[in-house]
Amino acid sequence: MRIVRLATFVTGRSGGLRTALQHLGAGYRRAGHEPVLVVPGRRDGDELHPWGRVITLASPPLPHSGGYRLLTGRQRLSRLLATLAPDRLEVSDRSTLRWTGDWARAHGVPSMMVSHESLSGLFGAWGVPGPVGRRLADRLNADTARRYDRIVCTTRWAAEEFTRIGAPQVDLVPLGVDLDTFHPDRATPAVRARYADPTEVLLVHCARLSVEKRPELAVGALAELRRAGVPAVLVMVGDGPRRPALLRRAADLPVTFTGFLPDRCALAALMASADVVLAPGPVETFGLAGLEALACGTPVVANAASALPEVLGAGGLAVHGTPAAIARAVGRLLELPRAERRTAARRRAEQFGWPTATTGFLRAHGTTTTRQGRAADTRGRCDQRTT
Repeated sequence: MRIVRLATFVTGRSGGLRTALQHLGAGYRRAGHEPVLVVPGRRDGDELHPWGRVITLASPPLPHSGGYRLLTGRQRLSRLLATLAPDRLEVSDRSTLRWTGDWARAHGVPSMMVSHESLSGLFGAWGVPGPVGRRLADRLNADTARRYDRIVCTTRWAAEEFTRIGAPQVDLVPLGVDLDTFHPDRATPAVRARYADPTEVLLVHCARLSVEKRPELAVGALAELRRAGVPAVLVMVGDGPRRPALLRRAADLPVTFTGFLPDRCALAALMASADVVLAPGPVETFGLAGLEALACGTPVVANAASALPEVLGAGGLAVHGTPAAIARAVGRLLELPRAERRTAARRRAEQFGWPTATTGFLRAHGTTTTRQGRAADTRGRCDQRTT
């Protein structure tokens, strides 16, 4: 069947959602289906990729978002959907694309909304008072549940706000991780030496540098560790609108800003060579970067307010989102024998796989795998010693 997928908050330089869309698309193809992804961009495009057909619609930028664009042309998108004639519609945007659920129902197309985040959490990160944000989230989520046949949540954290309004058609389907690309064997002395000397603790923060990710907490935790006499250094992987402010904040600290790293193998080598990965965002969704760190054998310190605690298990620690609490958690992890903490991280990641995630999504679509074949490989080819 043809599964048409719509996503707004994804660009060529975005992270977790883009990764998930690619791996799920490859899984759909493996199962014998035809995935078509529609995303916004600078200009129109129509390309074939290992994970399926990707149609780009020229769309206006979202101000102050660091590169995101919005699929705002309803008539144009409606015409495209009619031309594509989907057998299933899958949408990953609860903010601007909820109307597509009505389109699907009017055209007899089963529809699914994928919830990667908590609206209540996002409103809180944007400064909306708690009770107001909760009421607004409940209203919007009730509208989403009314328009779509199914809601798929990737964590219990994301599902909670649908459960509290009594939405009946909610499926919980965790995402996966590429356990081959992200592997402890990616660690190399050369990569580590690029950022830290043998006496230093190497910390990595891998996320978009935007308000909701709270990257300043990672810089603050580094400052706390340095004041406590821990010779820690920090690598900030990613880019975004908060980068100028972070550069000023980190001016007197040993922080390296790499920008966006498009090479997944290089990213895996860096995370595998680190001592601890920091994920301080309070509204972090499934946290693919955190799970990728675990797959590399590197423990993660996450914000307890996010979805990551249920993903981490014994592979890391979840703490209150303050620099001091994050720094203390780093210290606790470093007290563990290196082999013990790396084994625990990898073991936890091995509980998540993309084939299982794909099967869960297809089940929510009302189908199962129809044939087994070799899927196009979405991973970057790299040897075990990428530097």
